[in-house]
Amino acid sequence: MTDVKAYDCDYENKWCPGCGNFGILNAMKKALADQEIPPDRVLIVSGIGQAGKTPHFLKCNYFHGLHGRAVPVATGAKLANHDLNILVNMGDGDCYGEGGNHLLAAIRRNIDITLLVHNNMVYGLTKGQASPTSAHGFVTKAQPQGVAGEALNPLALAISQGAGFVARGYNGKMEHLSRLIREGMRHKGLSLIDILQVCVSFNHVNTAGFYNERVYELDESEYPVDDWHRAMDTARIWGDRIPIGIFYKKETESYTDRLAGLKDGPLVNRQFDPARVAALISDS
Repeated sequence: MTDVKAYDCDYENKWCPGCGNFGILNAMKKALADQEIPPDRVLIVSGIGQAGKTPHFLKCNYFHGLHGRAVPVATGAKLANHDLNILVNMGDGDCYGEGGNHLLAAIRRNIDITLLVHNNMVYGLTKGQASPTSAHGFVTKAQPQGVAGEALNPLALAISQGAGFVARGYNGKMEHLSRLIREGMRHKGLSLIDILQVCVSFNHVNTAGFYNERVYELDESEYPVDDWHRAMDTARIWGDRIPIGIFYKKETESYTDRLAGLKDGPLVNRQFDPARVAALISDS
């Protein structure tokens, strides 16, 4: 039996007291332990930002990439070893801003990774600038007159472009979030889980109190997760009521299953033949 303590590490955590990332970290540990996945069978890829530090506080394999570039690294890792459990940790600016085009490519490919986006609607590491998900009028030191543009709706974007698993969690509901992560990992194909994350230092609008008054769980007995139109309508609900849960789920063939060269197993298990590589180079 795998215990959550198997993922504990000795690195000192420097997140702000009360940061929503703690709840996400605990939900990840529980999701992995509940599936009996040992640390050596997990790879976590992250980008830049406070969310990007998440794998530092887990005992497992991890790759800390560049700003916005975690998804292509995870894609390469999945192609090399598609038997590996791969999670990606990114912030809203990291994924939807710098990494936006990589997100779209991953949706189109349907690469089998689980993407956890810590969405605090602000750039936390660089001290509070507006992010792609900051609301119109949101005031920061860099936007003293308020954000002029409209907030990106990542769920509607992902659903509209054909993502097969789209969900929203909340760091204040750890058990629910852990279950979403488990479901996302079991889904064959790209799983996007947008996580409402409290930033106690730089976002004093979307606080724990704000979310606790508004967040509600979708009723799985009544909500049809394979209804694309219903999912799009639900993704647009924001205000006095904010839904969390699985918005859309439809399994199709994943990217690695589509590639004939991977039918015989992961590339990491193949025998490297430098002579074949040299021959290919000389013929090109």
